Amino acid sequence: MGTTTQTAEERWLRFRAARNAGLAEKHGWLTLTSFQWLADEPAGLDAVPGLWHSAGGTAHLTARPSDALTDLTSGRPVDGTITAALDDEESLMWVAYGGEDGRQVVVELARRAGRYAIRTRDAASPVLAAFTGVPAFGYRADLVVEGRFEPYDETREERIATAHPEVPGTHPTVGEVVFSLPGDGREFRLRAAQEESGSLGITFHDATNGSSTAPWRKVTARRPRPDGTVILDFNRTINYPSAFTPYGTCPMPVSGNIVEAPVEAGEKRPVHPAADAGSAQ
Repeated sequence: MGTTTQTAEERWLRFRAARNAGLAEKHGWLTLTSFQWLADEPAGLDAVPGLWHSAGGTAHLTARPSDALTDLTSGRPVDGTITAALDDEESLMWVAYGGEDGRQVVVELARRAGRYAIRTRDAASPVLAAFTGVPAFGYRADLVVEGRFEPYDETREERIATAHPEVPGTHPTVGEVVFSLPGDGREFRLRAAQEESGSLGITFHDATNGSSTAPWRKVTARRPRPDGTVILDFNRTINYPSAFTPYGTCPMPVSGNIVEAPVEAGEKRPVHPAADAGSAQ
């Protein structure tokens, strides 16, 4: 193994360590324990104190001191009614309750497809407790592939499905990444969305899905070079949160984003019963 490959593999190992540490955060994606829509009239929700509803584009929560809810935006106990207004696709870590510090469970307010919902994030989640890292394929230098980016004249908003059957999504396609895999003479075209950093996010299916990997995954290519070339490092392919939990609303690939070959690099399907629950994403 040459020095260059060793250096690249070492960088990948640091990436894997950071990725696992991020997933293991106290109220991260592995702690999701419910997803519930808010009704139009005040009503209780499963395992969450208080009365919740949405009206006029605003979410409302009414609670008494005995409910022991803390407003995370102010740090004060909830006594009466508090409100929050979000744009679509926004989320807010709104209130917390439970545990010795009163913050074991964080309630995330989310707005999806014009509707308000809450997700509970429990630091005592069994999924987090059992987590020892995401299984991944070994590093493969041959799956660091050069491709080219073919931008569209303007962004195309394409409708997509998400991991939640009641939440539609939109994919802001900015162009196509064209590449081939080693040992495979075919040319693949995957539509990409531009991320804030200028990188290209590509959500795709491949021939490993449903066996060794989750139903779909994501790879990010750095900002295209001036000549349009991009580097796809499939070793850094990751799972969406919906691979770990049935409570995700993660975007599915845009129609046709399929690599009709096995991409045996990056993250594998999580080894945990919750992964099976979320496989119908």
